[in-house]
Amino acid sequence: MSPANSGPFAEDVPELRTRAIPIVSVMAGSLVTIIPLIATFPVLPPFGLMVLLAWRLQRPETVRIWAPVLFGLFDDLISGQPMGSAILLWTMGFVAVDMLDQRLVSRDFWQDWMLAIGAIVLALVGGRLIATPLRAHVDVLIVFQGIAAVLLYPFVARLVAWLDAKRGHA
Repeated sequence: MSPANSGPFAEDVPELRTRAIPIVSVMAGSLVTIIPLIATFPVLPPFGLMVLLAWRLQRPETVRIWAPVLFGLFDDLISGQPMGSAILLWTMGFVAVDMLDQRLVSRDFWQDWMLAIGAIVLALVGGRLIATPLRAHVDVLIVFQGIAAVLLYPFVARLVAWLDAKRGHA
């Protein structure tokens, strides 16, 4: 054992890394929305939620049932949405995915994709109802965000699978 690996906390470093990768990846997904991107209308889907759901669907043991509350709080602080909207909507979507996942005997990627997209669309529509007045004409933008989420979820799921392999759980 080298001096760098000795000490009372030598065995805790890999476990800390194993636990930190899902947390940091979800937070990094929420931070994507602060990247200065010039667009005529907002089309970025909720990447933080997409990453959270990908972790839940691929490795359910990595994300606790209460995690969307904390991640939603972080996303609310970063995104500027009304405080509590992501907490409520992410938790509702996460619990719905968890309940449906328990009912399914076996799943494949297509079912994971549909479960995640259902939760993401729930969050987008709920966020629209919470954050904007009903007379606002943003429904087309929500549709574009939903389409972007549908198209980008496989890439997010693949990224989460790659991160999971990096943390030693391939």
